[in-house]
Amino acid sequence: MTVGIDAKRIVRNGTGLGSYGRTLVNDLLRLDSGMTLRLYAPDEGRQELREQVTAEPEAVAAKPQPTEKATKTTAVWCFSGRKSALAKALWRSRGIVKDLVRDGVQVYHGLSGELPTGLKKAGIRGVVTIHDLIFLRHPEYYHWWDVQLYAWKFRQTLKEADSIIAISERTRQDIIELGGAEYADRISVIYQSFSPRFTTTATADQKAAVRQRWQLPARYVLNVGTIERRKNVLLAAEALELLPQDVHLVVVGRQTDYVRELPQSERIHLLSGVSDEDLAVIYQLAEVFAYPSRYEGFGIPIIEAIAAGLPVVACTGSCLEEAGGPHCRYVGTDDVIGMAEALKMSLKGAPEREERIRKSREYIRRFEGTDVAAQVMQVYQKV
Repeated sequence: MTVGIDAKRIVRNGTGLGSYGRTLVNDLLRLDSGMTLRLYAPDEGRQELREQVTAEPEAVAAKPQPTEKATKTTAVWCFSGRKSALAKALWRSRGIVKDLVRDGVQVYHGLSGELPTGLKKAGIRGVVTIHDLIFLRHPEYYHWWDVQLYAWKFRQTLKEADSIIAISERTRQDIIELGGAEYADRISVIYQSFSPRFTTTATADQKAAVRQRWQLPARYVLNVGTIERRKNVLLAAEALELLPQDVHLVVVGRQTDYVRELPQSERIHLLSGVSDEDLAVIYQLAEVFAYPSRYEGFGIPIIEAIAAGLPVVACTGSCLEEAGGPHCRYVGTDDVIGMAEALKMSLKGAPEREERIRKSREYIRRFEGTDVAAQVMQVYQKV
């Protein structure tokens, strides 16, 4: 089987959708199913992100002999060759279909909630992963025009999709409610997997180097994600005032204007441009992970934090209980005192802390890579 993959986010996004795509592709490659993955991107993107995926340039990719029975899954980069931003966008939304037909692609997987127009007419099966519908559920976090564009793409994608992968039960319910009940039988809930690097214990030297490089405090609560209003990190910042004075808050992520709403404090540290390798160590150096987001489709940082050995405090109202399981602590999105108390009960030395960590790690085994990839492979085979 030849499967086309939308690789735009894989080569451009350091976290979020990019991490999802890179982890999934690498997990699919471990299945040894004889499948060929063709990774289509508008351009080459960032070299350090491409290098995280085991794929070859199309010009040097080995082609199996006609009599050879392929058992190893392989991946090939396929770049559009377009120069302007408009040409790249048009190629990804429509023009790519001609390339898919030319390359003998049987199934095309849109990893970030989009499929090109004309896919079904060309006889190519469409699979799409929908991470969330926050732009419809909470349009107040977006510009009006972006909401209209995303909503149109969502409706078009549903028409092209033979199968829909929702990354959580919460997202599945949103698709049915906001897209239409007629799509319910096309939806499979397949959770995101996480990179093995978060379970690999860093050496003492690695920890010391990362602590020095990012000037990390001795004790800190960690938050990871874009620093924007929906992520609600202000709740953790306000709760910090009720914690011991030697406990700091470290926030890792791209910054937006929302940072101006955070308190000016020497105990709050904002980090951007952190590499994946350093991020894994920053998790391990923290005492507790706070994820006070108002709404998520899944919340992969919660899984990464648990994998790294941290207790988690998150918020109710979306899918975070589904991601973190029953042994994390959950509070309301505006409950400063509740957040502070939950964080106190998660710091080192707190009763039952280690037991909660152990049980949470057992819970997230359902998100381990090859199991997720096998479920995705079954979707490809089904369509």
